Amino acid sequence: MIYTDILSARRDAICWISLNRPHVLNALSPRLVIELKHAFEEAAKEDEVGVIILSGEGRAFSAGVDLKQMNESIRGGKFSQDEILQAGLKLIENIQTMPKVCIAMVHGHCYTGALELALAFDLLYVSEDCRLGDTHAKWGILPKWGMTQRLPQKVGIMKAREMSFTAKTISGKEAEEYGLANKALPAEKLKEYVDGIANDILRNSRQTIAAFKHLYYQASHAALREGLKLELQFDAEITDRAEFLKEFLRNK
Repeated sequence: MIYTDILSARRDAICWISLNRPHVLNALSPRLVIELKHAFEEAAKEDEVGVIILSGEGRAFSAGVDLKQMNESIRGGKFSQDEILQAGLKLIENIQTMPKVCIAMVHGHCYTGALELALAFDLLYVSEDCRLGDTHAKWGILPKWGMTQRLPQKVGIMKAREMSFTAKTISGKEAEEYGLANKALPAEKLKEYVDGIANDILRNSRQTIAAFKHLYYQASHAALREGLKLELQFDAEITDRAEFLKEFLRNK
């Protein structure tokens, strides 16, 4: 598959994948998500690869789902069961169940669908000055990639409610304090640190780490599976979405 919206490169036993739509802050288009799913599937098949790292090109990790493109597929107050929804769900499942360690490296902006994606990774490292947030309510959109289930697991139900209800963003340093990120670092030191973590991982038994990952996944998803199913199937009449999206679409 020829990639246009992502970049993928092997460096020894590390596969570096990056979102590559910097002109729109790496907004998640259907094509980007499909390419990302394919890239992770391919990396998972490579025996030599032990760690996969996801980052974003330019000024941001990702500003979230491309609302301009998604607006064209919204029907009846919810996202239709289209390619981006299904590809995103499969991508997240692959990240969480493959035996390789998956690391998200976040700088700049990480909102809504991008945060949902980042929550699925085994490890999350952020720049101190980045901004992360659940802005679904800002646009009148329901989450479908696990926000309502995974965010409370990371930060607790009270902080998750505050983030989702207010749609306010938090800094990378706050993300570390809340337990959302493993560590926040100065932006210029982020890549070097994450590369070091990846190499620390690679010095250990891959089979043992794969077993750990499987057991951690099973432990955290015992009750989560039903919650994820509920989020995906839940519907609500949202009639004010057009009003919230109007200003955003006007500026595009």
